[in-house]
Amino acid sequence: MDSPWDDLALAFSRTSMFPFFDIAHYLVSVMAMKRQPGAAALAWKNPISSWFTAMLHCFGGGILSCLLLAEPPLKFLTNNTNILLASSIWYITFFCPYDLVSQGYSYLPVQLLASGMKEVTRTWKIVGGVTHANSYYKNGWIVMIAIGWARGAGGTIITNFERLVKGDWKPEGDEWLKMSYPSKVTLLGSVIFTFQHTQHLAISKHNLMFLYTIFIVATKVRIQNEKERKNSENSKSQSVFSPPNDGNISAAEMPDLTKVGFRR
Repeated sequence: MDSPWDDLALAFSRTSMFPFFDIAHYLVSVMAMKRQPGAAALAWKNPISSWFTAMLHCFGGGILSCLLLAEPPLKFLTNNTNILLASSIWYITFFCPYDLVSQGYSYLPVQLLASGMKEVTRTWKIVGGVTHANSYYKNGWIVMIAIGWARGAGGTIITNFERLVKGDWKPEGDEWLKMSYPSKVTLLGSVIFTFQHTQHLAISKHNLMFLYTIFIVATKVRIQNEKERKNSENSKSQSVFSPPNDGNISAAEMPDLTKVGFRR
């Protein structure tokens, strides 16, 4: 008789990512793209380019894994439902009246919930990449690790080529030279699930999926919370050190405090 833990882990491993978890993934990806300098202006000036960039952020992992396995890179376009869903998220994010989507996403609980749900999809992508690579190369663990990593974190990697094409590439932001947290944790997960798939790790897949997801969700939420707390502290410190202006004098009439001398 299976234990309640096994039943819970097994039920969790059978959870469908569509539509709620996919929506969270698309929302976090598009919002990260919108926060880039000039992204909002580009959406109004050249919507096709902005939409294509958003699709790279949303489906970059699938595109990169297809390239590595010599499959058609536009294979993701065959999933019409997900394309329409991601395109809808892109549209309301950039063109919603009064920027309501961005304002709603600015609340910390919404960001934590969406980020946590996005990390759940990362587990499914890693497992899918490892299994897909094994169908091409039986027990080829290096290939399985590479495809699992590409499927789970390809969005952050393939967007480097997009920045290079636009002339906005910077060496300090290259994932190959300085890996970000998503790339590191995805690589770790790809190695773990590859060892489990090749039976070098004595644990069932559904238990490993459950434990790994708990780890990455808890870590991501903690990082996101710390980031927002630091941003809040920085904004408060800037407001404290800003010179007061009660409305009686203009900013141009205020004295330059750097030129004021003090006598002892």
